[in-house]
Amino acid sequence: MHELGVVFHVIENVKEVAKENDISHVEAVTLQLGTVSSVIPSYLEDCWKWAVNREELMKDCRLVIESIEAVTYCEDCKKEYDTIKHGKICPYCGSEHTYLLRGNEFIIKEITV
Repeated sequence: MHELGVVFHVIENVKEVAKENDISHVEAVTLQLGTVSSVIPSYLEDCWKWAVNREELMKDCRLVIESIEAVTYCEDCKKEYDTIKHGKICPYCGSEHTYLLRGNEFIIKEITV
């Protein structure tokens, strides 16, 4: 479960921002998470609940997850399509000359104090 490592990384980043801005308590952290990011939201939430209560700065801090849908672009027909539904093969022209436009993000969007 790499979600615990991801949570520790987010906490460290939040602690750095808090220190730089003289913040004593963080109420919530909003993450943008791509649907093909390889991070499982429910595991992330479980790890978050366990980890934040070990940091005084983040005691009872809420985690807000915003999902970013995966979209793939076809270089041959120049169309975008739903990656989850169709994978690497373009549903419009059958091409394999495609690449992921978005959906693998893991971004700290907002820190609420």
